[in-house]
Amino acid sequence: MKRVTLVDVFKHRITQKYLQRSGINHAVTVAGYAFDMALKKGVDPDLATKSALLHDMGHYEWYRDGKWDYDEYRKSDIHAIKGAERAHKLLIRLGEDRLVAKEVSVAVLLHTDSYLPFGLEEKRTPLQHVVAKADEKDEQPMGLHHYKQMDKSEALKRLHELDLKIEKFLQDDDELA
Repeated sequence: MKRVTLVDVFKHRITQKYLQRSGINHAVTVAGYAFDMALKKGVDPDLATKSALLHDMGHYEWYRDGKWDYDEYRKSDIHAIKGAERAHKLLIRLGEDRLVAKEVSVAVLLHTDSYLPFGLEEKRTPLQHVVAKADEKDEQPMGLHHYKQMDKSEALKRLHELDLKIEKFLQDDDELA
């Protein structure tokens, strides 16, 4: 089965729609952080980068009187739930392995505990921990990290470079097996 690449995921119209809301810069930056962290933690970098790229695709916008209302957004936040659903559906449409799609969607679901009445820190798997920490590394107060800009061509370039690194890792891993 051909590996679904980050570039494949990024180019899909569904990804484009939802990453416009959550921020292409944030998604691509977090994917890069997740790759590096995954290697250090012994986590599959393919799963980590896909989860990181898609982690905020459940975001939506809350406006009051024409202005972004961060407090209202935080109070009503369920973006991880919507994102997990969207990520799974997208990956299945792209032909991703069902177990990979499941692992990625659960990592998207658990990348934050902002919507839960309890914390997840001690309950996350290594993959989920990597995605959560990669997201935290790029966060800025009041959600400003979602508004940093990145041209789509720059995003594609960075994701292509990550895909090459993942391919190399997977080839090296196969040779060791």
